[in-house]
Amino acid sequence: MFTGIIESTAHIAAIINNGSNTDFWVESGLTSEFKIDQSVAHNGVCLTVVEINENQYRVTAVDETLRKTSLNSWAIGDVLNLERSLQLGARLDGHLVQGHVDTTGRCIEKKTLDGSWLFRFQFDEQFAALVIEKGSICLNGVSLTIFNVGKNELTVTIIPYTYEHTNFSSMEEGSIVNIEFDVMGKYLLRHQMLNNLESAS
Repeated sequence: MFTGIIESTAHIAAIINNGSNTDFWVESGLTSEFKIDQSVAHNGVCLTVVEINENQYRVTAVDETLRKTSLNSWAIGDVLNLERSLQLGARLDGHLVQGHVDTTGRCIEKKTLDGSWLFRFQFDEQFAALVIEKGSICLNGVSLTIFNVGKNELTVTIIPYTYEHTNFSSMEEGSIVNIEFDVMGKYLLRHQMLNNLESAS
């Protein structure tokens, strides 16, 4: 589990295709603190550290992950948001995040405000029921609060600290982001669906 509070950024040093899988070598200032088999969220995607070499480490993404996330468009030099898994007993500053990306979205508006930045994203409307006004969402691994919810659009505001310490600073209109919807909302929607099926039978 994660919280959506980014610890550090890193960049992709190498990409190696291995059958239907893809290996990513990531260079990070946190590498010396990592260990083999550790789970780390990369732009919100939970990946396992499988090899460490000085200040770089390797993670492997399988075909399912590549198809459902933005990983298939990653390139050498891209900046990634990193978060290590939540420790039991630690403060939950964001919201509960699994690192299991539901879909991707596209930035359709970026606006500089007086001291903050507004981003508007578009996503597949099949997920509309999971997006509520003032609800939580995880975009590229960052826990954010939603407003101005549309049928398949949502808006978030980024404060200067988050903008400067995540890859939101390099995001532009057209950029693709990983989206994980609030897990509690997913369970509630599933419960409602099952109740409706029981009522109809």
